[in-house]
Amino acid sequence: MKKWIIVISIYGFLASLGLHAQNTERYHFQIGKLKYEGGGDWYSNPTSLPNLIEYINKNTNVKIAKVEDVVEAGGSQIYQYPYVYLTGHGNVTFSDSEAKNLRTYLISGGFLHIDDNYGLDKYIRPEMKKVFPELEFVELPYTHDIYHTQYEFPKGLPKVHEHNKKPPQGLALIYENRMVCFYTFECDLGDGWEDINVHNDPEGIRQQALKMGTNIVLWAINH
Repeated sequence: MKKWIIVISIYGFLASLGLHAQNTERYHFQIGKLKYEGGGDWYSNPTSLPNLIEYINKNTNVKIAKVEDVVEAGGSQIYQYPYVYLTGHGNVTFSDSEAKNLRTYLISGGFLHIDDNYGLDKYIRPEMKKVFPELEFVELPYTHDIYHTQYEFPKGLPKVHEHNKKPPQGLALIYENRMVCFYTFECDLGDGWEDINVHNDPEGIRQQALKMGTNIVLWAINH
C-alpha cells in the first residue's frame, strides 16, 4: 500500500507541474500494456494503443505519452501506470507472485482493462480468479458512468467484430465498491482502434471503438 501511495503522490506532483516529457512533449501519464506468460499473443494489435492515445490527445484535455510501455504483472514498474491494458487471443498465466502483485496494484488504486481479442475468455477468467478468488465478474448496467464519461453509449459497448454471435458485454470486478478491472467481452475494441487498413472496418465502427476506449481510459484515471 505504501509503495502505491508514494507513486501516486509523485505522479500527482509531476502531473500538476507538467514535468513528464517524451520526445520533448509534455504528458500527464503513460499507458501500460501487460506482458504475460503462457504463450498468448499479448503483443497483438500493435497499432491499437497508439491510435487510441492519439484520439484521446486530440479530443480531450488529457495528454498521454504517444507510445505505451510494456509492463509485467509481477514487477514494481506496474505501479507507475493508472491504466493497464491486456489483450490477446490465447493462453494467459499468472504465477502466484504475479497474481499477488497484480492484486496489490489493483486494490491500491490501479486499473486493468482486459480486451477480449477472441479466444481469451477461457484463459483469463481462471487467472483473474487467482488475483481475486473472492470476486466474480458482473455485467455493468448501461447506466454506469463508464458508458457516459465523455461519449454516450446508452446501450453499452459497441460491437466491433462478430465472434460467437453474442452481444458485447462490459464485465467488471468490483472490490470494496470500486471497479478495479473492466473486461470488454465479445466486443473487440482493440481491433476497432487499429489502423484502418488492418481490418477495413467502416469508419463509423472505428469511431465508436475509439470513443468507448476514451471513456474507459478517462474513467480509470478519475477513479
